[in-house]
Amino acid sequence: MTHLVANQNQTMVIEFVFSVFPPLYEGGLLFFILLLLVYTFIISGNLVIFVVVQLDMALHTPMYFFISVLSFLEIWYTTTTIPKMLSSLASEKKTISLAGCLMQMYFFHSLGITEGCVLTAMSIDRYIAICYPLRYPTIMTSRLCIQLTAGSCFCGFLLVLPEIAWIATLPFCGSNKIHQIFCDFTPVLSLACTDTSLVVIVDVIHAVEILASFLVIALSYIRIIVVILGMPSAEGRHKAFSTCAAHLAVFLLFFGSVAVMYLRFSATYSVFWDTVIAVTFVILAPFLNPIIYSLRNKEMKDAIGRLFQQKRNGGVQK
Repeated sequence: MTHLVANQNQTMVIEFVFSVFPPLYEGGLLFFILLLLVYTFIISGNLVIFVVVQLDMALHTPMYFFISVLSFLEIWYTTTTIPKMLSSLASEKKTISLAGCLMQMYFFHSLGITEGCVLTAMSIDRYIAICYPLRYPTIMTSRLCIQLTAGSCFCGFLLVLPEIAWIATLPFCGSNKIHQIFCDFTPVLSLACTDTSLVVIVDVIHAVEILASFLVIALSYIRIIVVILGMPSAEGRHKAFSTCAAHLAVFLLFFGSVAVMYLRFSATYSVFWDTVIAVTFVILAPFLNPIIYSLRNKEMKDAIGRLFQQKRNGGVQK
């Protein structure tokens, strides 16, 4: 199937080509194996966290509820991009249809915005837990947690829809090479053969989304750190810092790379640095999340140990 089709006096693009993936004989096989291992770890690690939180009653708290939601989102967030990357690395045909490209952009950004909203909800949860511990059980109810999660999904999947609908109306009739590891707004819009100055509005919308979440999270953790430093007990300070450090690590990794990519407006990077930044929030951040939330978390490690112990005991009884 060709990636171009004649349309009156123009040749319209119906398929895009990812130009950054090397062929198998030029290192593509090595990248394929590494990416496959990383993807397997991301899926299995986040799935274990999600299942353990659902099954272990000791983890039925707002904090672990949001962690399980984040893990669930990470599974789908990476699935929107990495399988296609693997296909591009393993195949000589490194193409994606226009419809497939639009779908990838929509779900990738919808899930990414939803994750940002969930991280914001997690920071609010930690703020209330540490700054207002006596009121925490009455404020952070199961109903509120579900409402915050539903609101995060609603914002994520609604905000991107007009943008994708607009891009779907644009004609693409020039180059069909996408200089990125997945379909993203700037690389795709640069291929449109019409005026895309409205992208400035898109940039402003992204900036408002990112800065609003960043501001809420930053203010929450500044207040949390102030309260923690004022705790009389060294043990209490250590426990509080330990809990919040994991959230801060995820927040800085995710929002840091996203901010560098999407808060640049007219600034441009080389294809190499664009790819490096994309790898950070598309692959590296999801890869580190299971490590941060399980290997560094005693309660999570104990719960995983109890789950596997129950499985072993069940196997022996049978």
